Amino acid sequence: MRVCSKHGCPTIYPASEGSRCKTHRQQARAARVDNKVYSSKGHRSFRSAVLTRDPICTSCELTLSTVADHYPLTRRELVDAGLNPNDPQHGRGLCANCHNTHTAATSPGGWNDRT
Repeated sequence: MRVCSKHGCPTIYPASEGSRCKTHRQQARAARVDNKVYSSKGHRSFRSAVLTRDPICTSCELTLSTVADHYPLTRRELVDAGLNPNDPQHGRGLCANCHNTHTAATSPGGWNDRT
């Protein structure tokens, strides 16, 4: 058994269910952009163009890029601003480790979430 990792949540649940209780897993899932956009033709084209342009991680400059990250604006911010989130100029290639570190520090529901 474990306590939910969401700051201030005292819920205890089976450790096999992850780091958050069911309520906070559902809230985090709802806060994320609809995952279907990542399997769209437009996003696949974006990913291919970004990884072709940036074959080495633009952050650590040591590892092959495996993730096409929206940067400096997030996908959601690009859509809200009326910009095309599938335009490769709004992306950068990152290795999985750098992408996960950046996402954990900046995204709602990430490790940085303390609300």
